[in-house]
Amino acid sequence: MAQVQRMSRLMIKTLRDDPADAETASHKLLVRAGYVRRTSAGIWTWLPLGKKVLENVSRVVREEMDAIGAQEVLLPALLPKEPYETSERWEEYGDLLFRLKDRKGADYLLGPTHEEIFTLTVKDQCTSYKDLPVMLYQIQTKYRDEARPRSGVLRGREFQMKDSYSFDTTDEGLAQSYALHREAYQKIFARLGLDYRIVSAVSGAMGGSASEEFLAPAAAGEDTFVDCPQCDYAANTEAVTVKVEPSDAAGVGEIEELDTPDTPTIETLAEHLGVPASATLKNLLVKVDGEIVAVGVPGDREVDMGKLGEHLAPAVVELVTAEDFTGRDDLVRGYVGPQGLAGKAFRYIADPRVAPGTSWITGANKDGKHARNVVAGRDFEVDDYLDVVVVEPGDPCPKCGAGLVIDRAIEIGHIFQLGRKYADAFELDVLGQNGKPVRVTMGSYGIGVSRAVAALAEQTHDASGLCWPREVAPADVHVVAAGKAKQTELALEVGDKLGAAGLRVLVDDRAGVSPGVKFTDAELIGVPTIVVAGRRAAEGIVELKDRRTGEREEVTVEEAVARLSA
Repeated sequence: MAQVQRMSRLMIKTLRDDPADAETASHKLLVRAGYVRRTSAGIWTWLPLGKKVLENVSRVVREEMDAIGAQEVLLPALLPKEPYETSERWEEYGDLLFRLKDRKGADYLLGPTHEEIFTLTVKDQCTSYKDLPVMLYQIQTKYRDEARPRSGVLRGREFQMKDSYSFDTTDEGLAQSYALHREAYQKIFARLGLDYRIVSAVSGAMGGSASEEFLAPAAAGEDTFVDCPQCDYAANTEAVTVKVEPSDAAGVGEIEELDTPDTPTIETLAEHLGVPASATLKNLLVKVDGEIVAVGVPGDREVDMGKLGEHLAPAVVELVTAEDFTGRDDLVRGYVGPQGLAGKAFRYIADPRVAPGTSWITGANKDGKHARNVVAGRDFEVDDYLDVVVVEPGDPCPKCGAGLVIDRAIEIGHIFQLGRKYADAFELDVLGQNGKPVRVTMGSYGIGVSRAVAALAEQTHDASGLCWPREVAPADVHVVAAGKAKQTELALEVGDKLGAAGLRVLVDDRAGVSPGVKFTDAELIGVPTIVVAGRRAAEGIVELKDRRTGEREEVTVEEAVARLSA
């Protein structure tokens, strides 16, 4: 028999007003409806109703992972420093890593992800090709020392995550494991009732090659992605690429030096010369692991520092400061140009729009001077072409050329083909069929379990409160006693009958609470079906209400039980 939970015995306190620090709908409603409470910045307590929803999400994830043959394990959250030093992520993670020492002075961390420990576990347990392939997963608390935790459980310092890892002896096997996870994720998010997009992504600190994100479109999302209205292309903005063919510079004259006093910015230069900003070449100076690097982009575009950082990871990328120009006579602040300097004074990176043969107005490396007819490939060389500009609405789709649309979303899942990065670091080999060692190849697959709860709240709420899909709701039916003794008696009877039929039931039998407050709480809590024992209780008539559509219907108790348990 399914559980019947009386609200008179449930630890719950609903709030009429939004928390003062809440900005997103999920933050406001999960607190107001009594699902979570803030313990400290970025750290949350899951209260009884919230824990039910969290466990329901975990159950769906677990069932679909089991269905593809993945095996569940549980690794420690408190981890030794040494494996993360071996992978170099002890330093790469920087301030995001929670670090601590034990009483003997040994270094530990609280796990943000577990590639290293899973790799060592498989190295210990699997010695032959016969032991592979294997897929392992866990649902566990993770930790990241976010500088500005916000948006409730969307961006916390402690969070629930499913991370899984595949281990294969061939690249073809990795591709199959990746495909299995991709299909499982589609089933998981469909069952959860999430609207989502699968987009191309970059791997970042995780490493590896192929990478895709599962994004839930929502105004509260911190990720931006592009969608093509004409084809199936979709990508995180950091993964968008552009294709530009070389230009013919045969008709472009020699470099012409221009007198451009007091024009250290693109805006002042364009105004002074009466040209569009797109005709100018912007050269942004950054430091990559302390070394000055120039990044060239068209003057009407901005450098996406996040995108640049992902391309150059694990190197640390930061903007230059005034002090960095000291002693560098070859770098004239506000008037830097790549001609004569690229490959000598600094490494020169350019966006693909700075294609060979394109002609630009750019700095002349002299104070108050710019140069016209500076041609890429003729007057300067590009060391590396990287897609580094901020994507704008209307940029051409890399697949079909149509104008892209930009939207915001919440990242709910990410899958990677890691390859042999961690296997190389830890020398993860198994004995092959020919008796020789074979280096294992890996995949890494994550789902934000607690984040999925917030994403569902963001996507499904309405003006009255939460509105959970049935698969994850804390109950199937919310029975409200809208009156005194007779109504409460009928509500409890209905609850018991529904419970006996296998449904999860929440019964509002609270004494001394007005019907208005009970109705408001039922809307706020968001169980899919509401049953009201009200004015016709003496006749054995109840009201059925669909929480999402608002449709109401009066039926007998027997009909209500039969219909809801069908």
